Amino acid sequence: MSQTHTQSSPAVSLSGSAVSCGDLSPLQAVIFDWAGTLVDFGSLAPTQIFVEAFQAFGIEVTLAQARGPMGLSKWQHIHQLLEEPVIRAQWQDRFNREPTSADIDAVYERFMPMQIAKVGEYSEPIVGAAETLQWLRSQGIKIGSCSGYPRVVLDRLLPQAAEAGIAPDHVVAGDELEAGGRPGPYMALANVLALAIGDVRSCVKVDDTVPGIEEGRRAGMWSIGLSLSGNEVGYSLQELADAPVDEVDRRMAQAEHKLKAAGAHAVIRSVAELPGVLRELARHMRNGATPDTPAR
Repeated sequence: MSQTHTQSSPAVSLSGSAVSCGDLSPLQAVIFDWAGTLVDFGSLAPTQIFVEAFQAFGIEVTLAQARGPMGLSKWQHIHQLLEEPVIRAQWQDRFNREPTSADIDAVYERFMPMQIAKVGEYSEPIVGAAETLQWLRSQGIKIGSCSGYPRVVLDRLLPQAAEAGIAPDHVVAGDELEAGGRPGPYMALANVLALAIGDVRSCVKVDDTVPGIEEGRRAGMWSIGLSLSGNEVGYSLQELADAPVDEVDRRMAQAEHKLKAAGAHAVIRSVAELPGVLRELARHMRNGATPDTPAR
């Protein structure tokens, strides 16, 4: 794609253009999502597996439906799919009853081995991700991460990602906090504790999903959304190469709208554009901007 597709918060006026290294003070940490953010362009790994897991129960779920709750923990994701009227009606017709928590458990137990087996196939870094992490470290910025993936899935993903240069300082899985996951602030705040960050307002949450943006805002952080690389646009690299430009623009506009409506201070195409946004954000912060009171 030759066109540049960026959209930023009018209040913060972040451009997202690529720039050289510079002073990021007073930023202290960036906390990343995984699929659709650092690895797995298009967030493909979870989507097809949800479809296949439900098919095992005789329930047809479309890829668009499967993407709907993305960003939640996988158990909660399945719960939300079973709340979707069309899917719920299928369940009622097939089993002559409403879905229960035990049914969510059953779908989850079907989903998990399939996800563990497949996640390694989708561990390729998004273009620019490894370079962005390297740049952040050169600036003295701590790197956290969290995911809707449970720990057993991340344990399969992390070694392969690390070999490709994606190795955050801390990782929180979607199933390991008693308080829960997204859209609550808990995983983001667990990173704050682990990384010994002194002020949540000096942190940036980077995510391609609505629950992930909400997580960052509820944690009191700056939140930056990713459109083209993530779940909301949902293209594989090959699909992106084959797609008409106007169709790509339409999907990106929809993604940007949803992410900004969730509270994103800026929306960029991918993590490769993050350095420019962070330099500009740091400049606004030095002029007194905070996540709740962006620059005038």
